[in-house]
Amino acid sequence: MSTIALIAAAEGEEINPLVPATYDIVWSAICVIVIGFVFWKYVLPKFQQALADRTEQIEGGIARAEEAQAEAKETLEQYRAQLAEARTEAAAIREDARTQGQQIIAEMKVQAQAESDRIVAAGSSQLAAQRQQIVTELRSDLGKTAVDLAEKVIGESLADEVKRSGSIDRFLSELDAVSADSAAGK
Repeated sequence: MSTIALIAAAEGEEINPLVPATYDIVWSAICVIVIGFVFWKYVLPKFQQALADRTEQIEGGIARAEEAQAEAKETLEQYRAQLAEARTEAAAIREDARTQGQQIIAEMKVQAQAESDRIVAAGSSQLAAQRQQIVTELRSDLGKTAVDLAEKVIGESLADEVKRSGSIDRFLSELDAVSADSAAGK
């Protein structure tokens, strides 16, 4: 047992073990008051300041997050608007390209037709020139052959150029008249 309990037992007082002695209560109360004052004066304000700072950071973070979210929504709307505008512009460009392509095809067809007509006309004129040249050569050859045959039949020389030219021209005129009559008769 403790010494206090022995002294109290010797004096005849009854000690309640559950109730502390008065001096313990007083000194404990003084310690609690000093610790409470120090805690209330120095620790509690710093703790409240830390809580206030933390609350401000959280609320500021929430506000910044809301602002960022609003800005993100605005940016998304701008992006969607730009995307829609780009799609519209792309469709217009495709339509313009299609129209230009059709115009180019039409122009190429016109140029091809003009080139074809020019080639046909050039071929026709070349053919006519060659026909005329062949007819002239044939007339010349036919005239010489006719003169040669006539010299053999007549037995005299048709060396005179003026006579020969007149005879050839007359013969060819008669030949042209006969071929025109036969073509008209068909």
